[in-house]
Amino acid sequence: MARPFLPALPVLLALVAAIALSSCGKDSGKKDTAADAAQAAKSATPLLIAPEDQLSMSMGTFSSGPVITGSIQPEKRADLRAEVSAVVLQVLKENGETVKRGDLLARLDDNSIREQLTSADESARVSAQSFEQAERQYQRLKTLQSQGMSSLQATEDAEQRRNNAQGDLVAAKARAAQARQQLQRTEVRAPFDGIISERKVSAGDTALVGKELFKVMDPRSMRFEGLVSADRMSDLKIGQTVTFRVNGLDEKSFDGKIRRIEAAANATTRQLEVLVDFAPGASPKVAGLYAEGRVESGSVSTLMLPDSAAQRAGDEAFVWLINGDLLKKTSIKLGERDARRGEFVVLGGLKAGDRILRKPGSNLQDGQKIQLVASAQASIPAGAAKAEQVAAAASTGK
Repeated sequence: MARPFLPALPVLLALVAAIALSSCGKDSGKKDTAADAAQAAKSATPLLIAPEDQLSMSMGTFSSGPVITGSIQPEKRADLRAEVSAVVLQVLKENGETVKRGDLLARLDDNSIREQLTSADESARVSAQSFEQAERQYQRLKTLQSQGMSSLQATEDAEQRRNNAQGDLVAAKARAAQARQQLQRTEVRAPFDGIISERKVSAGDTALVGKELFKVMDPRSMRFEGLVSADRMSDLKIGQTVTFRVNGLDEKSFDGKIRRIEAAANATTRQLEVLVDFAPGASPKVAGLYAEGRVESGSVSTLMLPDSAAQRAGDEAFVWLINGDLLKKTSIKLGERDARRGEFVVLGGLKAGDRILRKPGSNLQDGQKIQLVASAQASIPAGAAKAEQVAAAASTGK
């Protein structure tokens, strides 16, 4: 049987392979052309730089001195604990509520204590009657004995009974006073003006003696409780100014003065506790916030750089210098950090008057063209403002 199409099979295979290679070459060429167009568009499109994107280097003040780390704590605070064992009937205040001295915070069950008070009052009443009777008997016998109508022994016995009755009366009054005091302790009241910083009890709880019920603090008595390395204790003095920032309140710095320096360092950490008073009316109102500052034992004028303006690659640091209409990647050498403002001392690579990008992006290139404009969107970091224009130009060149 004849097979007329078998000799044409190699030819067909070769033709299919040639078509496939041709198609791949076209796709590859298209991709290369698009990439080249995108790169060309990116290089040709200048980066828009607004005044708010620029930072002019100038001399600043670097405060040298020991670094303090710690937290903001109220000086006037109280942990209210149960003084009687009873069931909690009612809780009247919640976390964060303002209280005045004497305000009722919680009420405990007082039924059993009231019964004890009633019994103690009755016992004191009976003891008072017995004492009065014994006193009258003693005075009568004392008068008769002075007239020779009663023996000395009878008078002494009456005096002894009077003294015993007096002792019983004093004991009964003490029991009544104790029961009355216990009754008052079933009402938990605020010890001073302040706020409830923590509520640890609910209605229905059984409050045993010593159980913590509330924490009350006075927000007007805030202070900075910090720790300083014992190696720097020679730089500390009472009354020195401390400038620090509080975590969560980064937009504002606080000033204070050292009130007390502990005489003994912690045996484990080798740190000294330092208490710093805020300037009047300038303290934060929230306790427990972390704070870091520096004791101003000395200051020098030097070139300072914000942390946001520097970029790092390993151990190297660099900034983007505005050099005419080009960006220049400039290596710098940084020194110590100022804990007050989060700025670094510039030891080399920049000089006063240099203009750099305040918050550089991650897609910048050394030698990239720039264009200074009057205003821009402050929310767009430098290096990202023209992203859409670059993409559009690349799409057009495709």
